[in-house]
Amino acid sequence: MNVVANGKPLVAAPASTVRDLIVAYGLDPRFVVVELNGQALERKRYPEVALHDGDRLELVRAVAGG
Repeated sequence: MNVVANGKPLVAAPASTVRDLIVAYGLDPRFVVVELNGQALERKRYPEVALHDGDRLELVRAVAGG
């Protein structure tokens, strides 16, 4: 299926979840904020929210510093 992640087209495996996509990007889901089709997504829902053809995601990695 075709999705867009951070403005780039991406082919995701069928039945992929938001968590699957985050892990495929090499990121730790505990430190990523996701917007799915313009709506913020709760972190606890990442493993249960299935991706669909045409979905648009923004993945933002939280960075600590001071």
